[in-house]
Amino acid sequence: MARKRKVVYPVKRTPPKVPAFPPGEAPVVRTSVVTIDLNARRGRAGLAVGQRVRILGTGLYAGEVAVIEKIGGSVVPAATVRTEAGRSRQVRTIDLEPVAAEG
Repeated sequence: MARKRKVVYPVKRTPPKVPAFPPGEAPVVRTSVVTIDLNARRGRAGLAVGQRVRILGTGLYAGEVAVIEKIGGSVVPAATVRTEAGRSRQVRTIDLEPVAAEG
């Protein structure tokens, strides 16, 4: 029986790598770069289930008043809230601000 020959693959011929930015110039920072708020790990103290809060920050429900339904502990503390419009979502506790009771 004949021996199988070893397969030889040719070396890739790719162009040389171009530096990301020319030397002496500062790199360009994209506007879509995400920043992480490290203070969010601490959360906000004094929140309780059933409490009325305002959703801070940016996003779909920013500025809306909601009621806390559930508080979950994790690396970044979060709470499940239900807005006055009846929609439910999960929000970081750092993005919740207590609202004075109506009366």
